Amino acid sequence: MALLLLFVLLISLVAADEDAFIGVNIGTDLSDMPHPTQVVALLKAQQIRHVRLFNAEPAMLIALANTGIRVTVSIPNELVLGVGQSNSTAANWVSRNIVAHYPATNITTIAVGSEVLTTLPNAARVLVNALKFIHSALLASNLDRQIKISTPLSSSIILDSFPPSQAFFNRSWNPVMVPMLNFFQSTGSFLMLNIYPYYDYMRSNGVIPLDYALFKPLPPNKEAVDANTLLHYSNVFDAMVDAAYFAMAYLNFTNIPVMVTESGWPSKGGSNEPDATVDNANTYNSNLIRHVLNKTGTPKHPGIAVSTYIYELYNEDMKSGPISEKNWGLFDANGTPIYILHLTGSGLVLANDTTNQTYCAAKDGADQKMLQAALDWACGPGKVDCSPLLQGKDCYEPDNVAAHATYAFDTYYHQMGKAPGTCDFNGVAAITTTDPSKTELKSMGKLLSYLCSSASTSSPFLKFQYRAQAMCLALSLLL
Repeated sequence: MALLLLFVLLISLVAADEDAFIGVNIGTDLSDMPHPTQVVALLKAQQIRHVRLFNAEPAMLIALANTGIRVTVSIPNELVLGVGQSNSTAANWVSRNIVAHYPATNITTIAVGSEVLTTLPNAARVLVNALKFIHSALLASNLDRQIKISTPLSSSIILDSFPPSQAFFNRSWNPVMVPMLNFFQSTGSFLMLNIYPYYDYMRSNGVIPLDYALFKPLPPNKEAVDANTLLHYSNVFDAMVDAAYFAMAYLNFTNIPVMVTESGWPSKGGSNEPDATVDNANTYNSNLIRHVLNKTGTPKHPGIAVSTYIYELYNEDMKSGPISEKNWGLFDANGTPIYILHLTGSGLVLANDTTNQTYCAAKDGADQKMLQAALDWACGPGKVDCSPLLQGKDCYEPDNVAAHATYAFDTYYHQMGKAPGTCDFNGVAAITTTDPSKTELKSMGKLLSYLCSSASTSSPFLKFQYRAQAMCLALSLLL
């Protein structure tokens, strides 16, 4: 049985700040949102060095302090109108949410709203003012060189996007786009764009092939060709990025870089969303990460990679809309990967690595009272779901403190992203590198304990989770 551990997402390209990176969006519409310290532990364990927040939650900014993780902080849409109408409101926001946390928290970017032009058109008239007022506040705090300002736009504002050379921004927004692009150019900022090939594919009624949306390799005769430039496009993502470059050039802006603030693929959907699958989500995100970190670039700008934030870190079960809306995450609320990204061979990311797999178990011969106290803590303040250990539940047997404690300890350890110090429990637990699947199971009790652990939501044995649950239940009835 192969043990799979998602030891992902990125190692940023070293050297200059302008090197491309992969980051993740962190949404919070979860019924059981992990504590900020748990979120940060997961980020550290997965070597995620860039994140985008959809607000400026103080607890999260405090948890991110002194981690070195680069943070994009957002002004929510509901605040854009107020910020864009008042310089003092903008200054107060910067004082409370940026100055109060910088530089301990490595805030690098402020995203003013999200898709304001298409989702909050009444605020569009003050969007550029909001950008300028925030910039003035940063200038007054001597932070204008350290922190960039932009606003994420929906790719739907780009019309006639293929061929890319004919693309242009919806002209009704030109009174906003031209001063906005002037602002980006004068401040050395970038055009933020949300690109979702999944939606482009779904809305194309079969015109866009699935493989073209998923970054799958295509033979030259299957690639899309821009008849004006003769550039060949092998994926939707590159075509949309180049469409943005051409749309800016149409307005005489040629030196503003593109940053993709959202892109991803849902892992589950309803009956009318047949291509929202784990396999397709894995394929898209794995190929996207490799594409960015390998500095592939686009046909218009080869070798110039586009920094991209994957949407998103967690599945958000509180999201409204179709089933797919709840299933864009790389992890569930317990920090368990939804799938193991196919990143072997990318050269920059450790994926499916078996050399550093560790587990947390109760020490042999540990004091029973101390074990029980540690177990009580893990199942209480530690927020481990210990309901499977209750009498009559799947993992009640073997009914001894050591077995129950190992279940709780290892769950907590994985829940905290295996961060240092999370497998101690006052000295009654220890980290082990022993692979249970490769160790002889000497008794039915040990087998049951192992299967129950495999079936838990925090277990890394995802491939066998359902089989383990069934066997655990069967053995519980036998013993």
